[in-house]
Amino acid sequence: MTENLNGHTIAFVATNGVEQDELTSPWEAVKKAGATPVLVSDKTDSITAMQGDWEHGDSFRVDRHISEAKVEDFDSLVLPGGTLNADALRTNNDVLNFVRGFFSAQKPVASICHGPWILINAGVVEGRTLTSVDKISLDLKNAGANWVDQEVVVDNGLTTSRNPGDLEAFNAKLLEEAAEGTHRQQTV
Repeated sequence: MTENLNGHTIAFVATNGVEQDELTSPWEAVKKAGATPVLVSDKTDSITAMQGDWEHGDSFRVDRHISEAKVEDFDSLVLPGGTLNADALRTNNDVLNFVRGFFSAQKPVASICHGPWILINAGVVEGRTLTSVDKISLDLKNAGANWVDQEVVVDNGLTTSRNPGDLEAFNAKLLEEAAEGTHRQQTV
């Protein structure tokens, strides 16, 4: 990963139950590329990650509450997965409006595993090609997406992957898309 993202600020939206590796691996990749990752959440102090759906992971300090997050403060967005995380965030109107804002501003968005559940509720998947954990493939298809079973998929600034096993490819593409900047086809 040789992308130079000096000066970029990247929002990571997560809550309790986020899949730990899907938060920490892209976070470290973003930092190594010179960008500043910012944890945005519906919680105010910290969140607790999960390792899989059963094991509690580490806690992470929240940098900004979702009600105070503004799209214009960020260059791109990462939506990590985790069943509990994505299920909670996909019904939060502040989160959905924040996500839609990145599409309206044509900024890069990356989502992995269950994260695309949030994209469905934000109404931004229709006509897009993407991937996710197979358990939500029917949800994506029903929302009008073209779901494919691939390690990583990029569709005009939208990067998606299936699971933690895809993190190396996911990280490389999210950095590449962030470095490219806005994408004219990245719209609501």
